[in-house]
Amino acid sequence: MKSQVLNTIVWKEKNIFVAKFLELELASQGKTKQEALRNLKEALDLYMEDDNINNFSFNSIEQVSTQKITVN
Repeated sequence: MKSQVLNTIVWKEKNIFVAKFLELELASQGKTKQEALRNLKEALDLYMEDDNINNFSFNSIEQVSTQKITVN
């Protein structure tokens, strides 16, 4: 399989960090940002073991940015 670049978003919820891929419905968590990302990579490895990766394609997302929106 050719290399893919996947975009992630990481945020803190109380005492844990949550990491999520934007192209996949796959997320993980950890006590630190680095641990959350490491756990996400491990989750991806397990996810790919279960799927037929030869027929697998990722959503193509370009130029990711974040915006804060204030809601009253």
